[in-house]
Amino acid sequence: MTSIDLNCDIGEDFGRYTLPNQKEILKYVTSANIACGFHAGDPSVMRETVKMAIEHGVKIGAHPGLPDLVGFGRREMAITYQEAYDMVVYQVGALQAFLAIEGEKMQHVKPHGALYNMAARDPEIAEAIAKAVYDISPDLILFGLASSELTKAGEKIGLTTAHEVFADRTYQMDGTLTSRNKPNALITDKDEAVQQVVRMIEEGKVKSRQGVDVHLRADTVCIHGDGEHAADFARYIKEELQKNGIAVKAFI
Repeated sequence: MTSIDLNCDIGEDFGRYTLPNQKEILKYVTSANIACGFHAGDPSVMRETVKMAIEHGVKIGAHPGLPDLVGFGRREMAITYQEAYDMVVYQVGALQAFLAIEGEKMQHVKPHGALYNMAARDPEIAEAIAKAVYDISPDLILFGLASSELTKAGEKIGLTTAHEVFADRTYQMDGTLTSRNKPNALITDKDEAVQQVVRMIEEGKVKSRQGVDVHLRADTVCIHGDGEHAADFARYIKEELQKNGIAVKAFI
């Protein structure tokens, strides 16, 4: 039976600002990417999210981003190889401490937002992130955009690498995600999103905004946890995948 990991960016509250239905989302996903304080999240949110993920049996990963709370980590910054490396080590280490207290093991690392997109196309940033993850633990899984520079860097250094696809984002003909600054970057129709995901899983293809099929590998599907209807969408996509004969389970 075909299977897929369903992951969600989560723990992106900060201080008094909270996102709805975070606990509800964890009922439907198999992997959680927990914000580590740079783009969102704070120590208390990290601790609470770790506990919720463990309670629901969800695999836990670090979600390091650029140090940009105001821009939610979605604005690119000019950073060096060493800065990218250090940012990842620092943020993963913070989440690891909370996991150690709970006696839980970290499954993966997935960069967030602009850092993720930069690593998808910039070999130097990709190599810095992969090296940081490998140096922390070669047993960690690196999540990256399918067939991108980041997944290439992870595979080159010897990490288990999960090629990630997106349920609610459109694609360009080079395999990158359509920028959020452009029209039609997001897919808001849940049935259209499901159809895209099923095709990526079963056929390894996605229709780009230019109308050209792009070949990609789908190991894990991302659902964003900061949307107004995120929990409902998580439930819906899991149910529809199962109806299509696709089992939803953790990457390993």
